[in-house]
Amino acid sequence: MGDSTARFSASMREGLDNLSRRLKFVMQEGHIWLDENRMILLHTAALGALRKELVDTLGLERTRGLFARMGFQSGARDAELARKLRPTASDFGLLEIGPCLHVLEGNVRVTPIDVHIDIAKGEYYGDHLWEDSFEAEVHRHLFGVGDEPVCWMQVGYASGYTSSLMGRTILYKETECVGCGDRNCRIVGKPVEDWPDGEEMLKLYQPDPLFDTLLQLQSEVESLRSMQDDTGQPEDLVGISDGFIEAWRLAQRAAPSDVTVLLLGETGVGKERFARGLHHVSRRRDKPFVAINCAAMAEELIEAELFGVERGAFTGAHQSRPGRFERADGGTLFLDEVGELSANAQAKLLRVLQEGEFERVGDTHVRRVNVRVVAATNVDLNDAVRRGTFRKDLLYRLNVYPVTIPPLRERCDDIPLLVERFIAKYSARHGKRVLGLTDRAITTLRAYTWPGNVRELENVVERGVILAAPGVRITECDLFASPPAEVECDTASLDASGRPLRQNASAADALFDHMAREGIPLDRIENMLIETAVERAAGNLSQAARMLGITRPQLAYRWRNRDKASASADE
Repeated sequence: MGDSTARFSASMREGLDNLSRRLKFVMQEGHIWLDENRMILLHTAALGALRKELVDTLGLERTRGLFARMGFQSGARDAELARKLRPTASDFGLLEIGPCLHVLEGNVRVTPIDVHIDIAKGEYYGDHLWEDSFEAEVHRHLFGVGDEPVCWMQVGYASGYTSSLMGRTILYKETECVGCGDRNCRIVGKPVEDWPDGEEMLKLYQPDPLFDTLLQLQSEVESLRSMQDDTGQPEDLVGISDGFIEAWRLAQRAAPSDVTVLLLGETGVGKERFARGLHHVSRRRDKPFVAINCAAMAEELIEAELFGVERGAFTGAHQSRPGRFERADGGTLFLDEVGELSANAQAKLLRVLQEGEFERVGDTHVRRVNVRVVAATNVDLNDAVRRGTFRKDLLYRLNVYPVTIPPLRERCDDIPLLVERFIAKYSARHGKRVLGLTDRAITTLRAYTWPGNVRELENVVERGVILAAPGVRITECDLFASPPAEVECDTASLDASGRPLRQNASAADALFDHMAREGIPLDRIENMLIETAVERAAGNLSQAARMLGITRPQLAYRWRNRDKASASADE
């Protein structure tokens, strides 16, 4: 074993210690986290049963390819984690995390035999010994000793990890395997071009034509189903949750008519998108869609914006211009925040809804329009009527067909779809490629209450795209300046020997676990606290006493006698 390989092996031991502390068990939530990646504990027997069923159904070669591709994806994902955990590490430092993760995840014990890596030059050669491979053990138990290596998923993992790290295709081959009767397993990895049968090896990682056929058939079936039960959901409307689908179906039923629709919901739920969607599926789709936010306009200007203005009607009106109603003639006018209209504007709006006619500001000529009105509000208009700020007769006109759009906190199943859409949008806008979100980031988004709804989610995702490094996944810290507070849960991690370390049960539990594990007596703990307090107070005993919640004389007495206490404890 060369010097570089010896350094690699020694550094692996330290890496395992560091990585094991990133493995967290969150008891109440039923989550296991490896940094920001959600993991599961799975019986090897269950994977064995899956392997056997696939071999019996698809045959050995197709099953081998399926497991190899699954391992490749897992390895590539772990390579992302390696770059995140050690962004300034050497090539060896990055490479060693792969075997460490392979060990930590319970796959196999890895010992490097000969390793050479130079990412900048694209050079790689790796020879590793595998001991106690779970995959070989499971396969041998199910099928007995065979003629071919059987650690398909683990070879795929090594290939995926190293290929992602190197930025070029590195493929491994199992040269020895317990499944063939060898004492241990052994793998060799190098660039695909350096293997005489590299092209044949590469086929293992390409999608199986059988699966392509199955996917094509599934796509055709789904297409036929969609023709029978078309939701007519426009591309801009994203959602699969029950509440969202029900709201859209209710809105869609109003599309063929010209009924006035009132969209209700909290700020940021996507009322304008619903209005555009409604216009898109109506018979007015080829005519203008015009939107105005009534709350964004000054009270003295809102009437001119809605109904137009004649030249000289007021100071600054140097020429006549049409209002939003005229511009939307034949199409749809969306009035957002309709509850903010002035009394005069409400009276004119009522007339348009009843008679289809109005006058421009400063004009007596009556104009007629054919406009479908969609209004929206996030306030209680009934309450506004009681307070005298909104006309009751206008409410009756607007409230013919109300549709309530649910808040995002009630649409958790829609969050991954919305995130995917926003990532694509802002990756293109900012010229950056990101790989999506980490599991922990998605979990955080689903648990957050979203007071700003979809608009807030869009802003959060844009921030994540901007802050994330190119080619990696967006983390929780990228999304939020201050991540949302988590519910306090009983959490455990592991030390280097695999023993659980409780973290959030309580401060007293954590302190007791540490004392018991390290064999530290109570007197020594007290001395450590005293010394730390005095050090932080720069020798000022009065200040240190305040930190510890005792008087200065009490601290002075303990300070003078701390050496005696330590000596008696050692005895």
